[in-house]
Amino acid sequence: MYKYGFIGMGNMGSAMLSGLIRKYGAKQVVFSEHDKEKMKKKSEETGAACLENNSEIAKESKYIILAVKPVVYEKVFREIKNDIDYSKVIISIAPGISMEELKSMAGKDIRIVRAMPNTPAMVGEGMTGVCFDENEFSDTEIKEIEGFFNSFGKMCRVEEKLMSAVTCASGSSPAYVYMFIEALADSVVKYGMPRNKAYEFVAQTVLGSAKMVLETGEHPGKLKDNVCSPGGTTIAAVEALEENGLRNSLFKATEKCYRKCEHMD
Repeated sequence: MYKYGFIGMGNMGSAMLSGLIRKYGAKQVVFSEHDKEKMKKKSEETGAACLENNSEIAKESKYIILAVKPVVYEKVFREIKNDIDYSKVIISIAPGISMEELKSMAGKDIRIVRAMPNTPAMVGEGMTGVCFDENEFSDTEIKEIEGFFNSFGKMCRVEEKLMSAVTCASGSSPAYVYMFIEALADSVVKYGMPRNKAYEFVAQTVLGSAKMVLETGEHPGKLKDNVCSPGGTTIAAVEALEENGLRNSLFKATEKCYRKCEHMD
């Protein structure tokens, strides 16, 4: 019997698996993946066991992580519904699918943990929003759930009604950060900086700036003001960002993301 069983091994499943193995080792983990070559390679890379049948994953695991695309959730539940009961814990990372809908797919009363992780979990710096009904779980199980998500970064408990907002804040937003890094690096390559150096300077600055927000507790606006000397280079650049709609672009992006979460096809 394994503690953790992953169904699916896409980018997010792979990121969580890597973090989990770093903290707990591979012996308690098993996974399945429809691409058999990929499954074999991932097993060899990580040392984690693999099974070709999703039903077997459900039988052999206590915590079952559904790391597949939302469009195949119903298919997966059809495959595993005879192998899950109230003793199991189903962890869903699908945006836009409520716990009530998940129980309906299962066709029975099951225990659900709904979560929205992000891909920085691959390097142990993930951020995961998590919701569940703690009355359904023992203290030991709650510690296990928290340990699972903390194994690849940080977690924060939220109400289920905020899960779409979590997707906007951290689930999808790494893509925006990568776009920012790429664009800012391109802008200095224009002035002769080698591309590899540009990425290093910009990425480290993003990392350091994020740590300043988390560790100082200062409002991001104040930290921004601290960099903006009167009449200096930074405030001139900030003016250009405001003129060209940086904030508005982010508001619009979040609106699109939120609407998609709330109306997943």
